[in-house]
Amino acid sequence: MKALISPNEVVKNHDGTTGVRIAEVHPIGFEVAEPLYWVDCADEVQADVYYFDGTSIVLRPVPPPPPPPAPITEGGPSVVAE
Repeated sequence: MKALISPNEVVKNHDGTTGVRIAEVHPIGFEVAEPLYWVDCADEVQADVYYFDGTSIVLRPVPPPPPPPAPITEGGPSVVAE
């Protein structure tokens, strides 16, 4: 498989990691306009689910978002919806 790297589209993840967008995954590469380029990738890589870490030259999954904060159930002021 091949991953199409879009170096002008920076991916900034909630955990502070950054890389560039994987725009497409295809069984074989084909001619693309600059600055796009292809890199080899594993079969499980998916566009917009993984990103390209150009520092270590690795395709990484986008980290999941953090869980929402737990609701305050005791000790806080009561709020009544209208």
